[in-house]
Amino acid sequence: MANRFHIPPRGAHIHLMGICGVGMSSLAGMLKEKGYAITGSDQDTYPPMSTFLENLSIPVKKGYSPSNLNPPPDLVVVGNVITRDNPESDALLQLGLPYISMPQALRRFAMDKKRSITIAGTHGKTTTSALAAWILEIAGMKPSFMIGGIAKNFGCNFKLGTGQYFVIEGDEYDTAFFDKRPKFLHYDPYITVITGIEFDHADIYKGIEEIKDAFRSLIEMIPAEGVLCENRDDPVILDEMNGVKCPLSTYAIKREADLYARDIVIGANETEFSVLQGGKEYLRLATELYGDHNIYNILAALSVGFHLHIEPETIAVAIKTFKGIKRRLEAIGNYGDILVIDDFAHHPTAVKEATRAVKNRYQDRRLVAVFEPRTNSSRRSVFQDAYAASFIYADVVALPEPQRMEKIPLHERFSSTKLKEDITKQGTEAHYFPNNDDLLDGVLGLIRPGDVMLIMSNGPFDNIQERLIQRLKEGG
Repeated sequence: MANRFHIPPRGAHIHLMGICGVGMSSLAGMLKEKGYAITGSDQDTYPPMSTFLENLSIPVKKGYSPSNLNPPPDLVVVGNVITRDNPESDALLQLGLPYISMPQALRRFAMDKKRSITIAGTHGKTTTSALAAWILEIAGMKPSFMIGGIAKNFGCNFKLGTGQYFVIEGDEYDTAFFDKRPKFLHYDPYITVITGIEFDHADIYKGIEEIKDAFRSLIEMIPAEGVLCENRDDPVILDEMNGVKCPLSTYAIKREADLYARDIVIGANETEFSVLQGGKEYLRLATELYGDHNIYNILAALSVGFHLHIEPETIAVAIKTFKGIKRRLEAIGNYGDILVIDDFAHHPTAVKEATRAVKNRYQDRRLVAVFEPRTNSSRRSVFQDAYAASFIYADVVALPEPQRMEKIPLHERFSSTKLKEDITKQGTEAHYFPNNDDLLDGVLGLIRPGDVMLIMSNGPFDNIQERLIQRLKEGG
């Protein structure tokens, strides 16, 4: 656990280690808004978070070093990317400076005296959190929120509102090197959403049972006056619902639930569907979002609004005017009749749902999927076979050699070349490239007018998106 500390006065210096993470950058913005002097350090700096921090005039040191703690800050917030043997964390402990984790800081500085709306689950947390916050905003409830991406309606990933609710994206990943509990256990859940439960984070969880244990702990924290909104189509969640002490609110697409979707129509610019309650239409929705996974996200956020007794008409307006999240099926340009879409997908299920959504939306166009295995799980062989089935909706697949593989034990390493071979055996054209520069050149040789290019990575990907667009503008 972190050492003891007192909340420093306004104007005090707070340093954030790992500041470019989406949660840490949000916290940095909140702390600056509260009047603190903020600095940060990170190994990787890339848009949109690097741009976000620049716009807030928060200085960021590239790389980790003891010198980043000179002059000594009044408090250090340690991100969960920071290991115990990091030179900056080692200096932190040697100096005896006060420090806490990001979830602890968020709870103490921003969520105090608020009721938490915690959005948890393996997939869809960011979009669902932003949707829930936007519904509350349109309803005039002045919510606070922190989400894992830039919400286009707000132009940011955090807000300190005056209302009683705080919408927080609840991650099951561990808190910090000194606190191995899941982050979401720090958020004192009142209204809780669980979008789905699958195995992930193979670097810290040994299997699905450990993941389920983490979510059980979260469910046990929900008070009797709270509510759990859960995806009734998810088989793992269904198995965990026995003995839940708080009220349940269910949503689904494939079966009946408290709220469930029917009559889904995918249009050129909008998706429309009806939401039923008790077999009767509760409301008809239109949204710019597309894909079944986004319908689930909408139903989850709608469940929150329903529990808060927000008028259906207000919810419908919020859903229709919701503009999405940066890097979530974000169309970033159309050049030479080639549409480029950027997405954060990295888990096999997310990759499959993203490619399916894009293919269903652009059925008459060839889909070229570019995927970077970057997470601690995706660079391990645990998902090797699952990834092969994730690209069944793509027409062409391009894969680079994963980076930083030296940190993965040899017998656990994922293989891009094997994935390329497995995809090819399934009858889909696939290409492997030894590095990202070769990938960029290779993809430019593969694409043709009319294609849709879907780029999937949860990291900077050597800024390949912007480099690709620049090359397309120059004619390849």
